[in-house]
Amino acid sequence: MKEVTVQELKDMKDSGQDFQLIDVREDFEYQMSNLDGENIPLGGILIETDKISKDKPVVIMCRSGKRSAVALYQLEQQGFTNLANLQGGILAWQAEIDPTISVY
Repeated sequence: MKEVTVQELKDMKDSGQDFQLIDVREDFEYQMSNLDGENIPLGGILIETDKISKDKPVVIMCRSGKRSAVALYQLEQQGFTNLANLQGGILAWQAEIDPTISVY
């Protein structure tokens, strides 16, 4: 499984790189804090594959990196080859990039 660190994600965002960020946390978690990704909760990821790009890099994130790893595995089974898991999730983002972001 390909992984991206939070610093790599920040660099991608800062440089304006064309990629898609998918947040697989539940809606209430996403409302608390997010990194401007598209919210597709893990439970619905396979029904909403049409929302996920196949022609540019896609970073999948969650709270800690566990649910996003599950989502990545499920999507790879559907033929996706352009996916990366955000290592450590939003917890790592708060610890390394933005300590002001709310996490639980």
